[in-house]
Amino acid sequence: MTSPTPLQGIKVVEFTHMVMGPTVGHILAGLGAEVVRVEPIGGDRTRRLKGSGAGYFPMYNRGKSSICLDLKSAEGIAVAKDLVAGTDVLVENFRPGALDRLGLDYDTCAEANPRLVYCSEKGFLPGPYEQRTALDEVAQMMGGLAYMTGPPGKPLRAGASVIDVTGGMFGVIGILAALEERHRTGRGQKVTASLFETTIYLVGQHMAQFAVTGTPAAPMPARVSAWAIYDVFETKDEPVFIGVVTDALWEKFCRLFGLDELWADESLRENNARVEARDRILPVIRELVATMTREEVIEKLDGSGLPFAPIGKPQDMFDDPHLAQGGLEEVTLDNGTEVRLPTIPLEMGGQRIGAPQELPKPGRDARSVLAGLGYDDDRIAALIGGGAVGEAK
Repeated sequence: MTSPTPLQGIKVVEFTHMVMGPTVGHILAGLGAEVVRVEPIGGDRTRRLKGSGAGYFPMYNRGKSSICLDLKSAEGIAVAKDLVAGTDVLVENFRPGALDRLGLDYDTCAEANPRLVYCSEKGFLPGPYEQRTALDEVAQMMGGLAYMTGPPGKPLRAGASVIDVTGGMFGVIGILAALEERHRTGRGQKVTASLFETTIYLVGQHMAQFAVTGTPAAPMPARVSAWAIYDVFETKDEPVFIGVVTDALWEKFCRLFGLDELWADESLRENNARVEARDRILPVIRELVATMTREEVIEKLDGSGLPFAPIGKPQDMFDDPHLAQGGLEEVTLDNGTEVRLPTIPLEMGGQRIGAPQELPKPGRDARSVLAGLGYDDDRIAALIGGGAVGEAK
């Protein structure tokens, strides 16, 4: 069974690095677009990151072709412009003005290719901050997400590149909308997504809470929950999260765990009353759950309709039985190592997105990409031999 390819026939050229821009190309490639990633000679430095950056390249650069260009040379720029002239979508996430200085700004590209959808992934949308350099962590700190994640007085970034990835997703949304509009107008347009405004959208619920109540939202570790039971509980071995979010689920929860005395208290039948009585309810539940193992708790809750979750770690996900049903795809790294990484989390027409992938070595697809531009063998050889185009070794 083949994977869905709804964007088959759409061509994408990507000038990106790190996470936000590559996320855009990865999603488009996963949906069937033909994505050519332009890297510097020798390959994108993101390939060689260590520590927390070691997973960036394999996670967000699957399904793409690679060509390495010397964009400081006239020949390399000429190849880049030919790529852009024949593509549907350009994606870039370099500092403001970086591509402009190379003659790859939107206006110049659109003049050569009026149907082009040009997606810029930036730190900020237009305004006083737009020339600042931003990173995922900068946006989380500025936009209030770190404040909401850590305990009071100790801002803490989220445990993944959530703003880079979500900003990339907004870029994809903008691209798809622009392609749909192009069906009607015949013209492309520039789409810009940003880290800071993405963060603001994510914390918008807390802004709205303040607007509605007049009370600032407390950081999540110190928040007053909307539900009486919405917590992590310690068991005999590993912790588990349990949520009781409706009055009907309160009845079911009490029955499953034999909490007859709590259910008999009719003053606790309504959620807001239970929230007021949290200090009385929670110690009873914590004491009970602490006498059980995590698996015993899960056995009671599974299939009940009550929200629950074991506290997983990223490395646990490789062996998750649910993800084994299509949530992970086979990936061969550029050093030949075979791993499994998350697929795009979509099902279309009853089929999951995702297929075996092979990460390209830097410049692996140089000759085929250049041939696709109509270059003859002599010109390809001259570009590679002269160093304007790099080839995989």
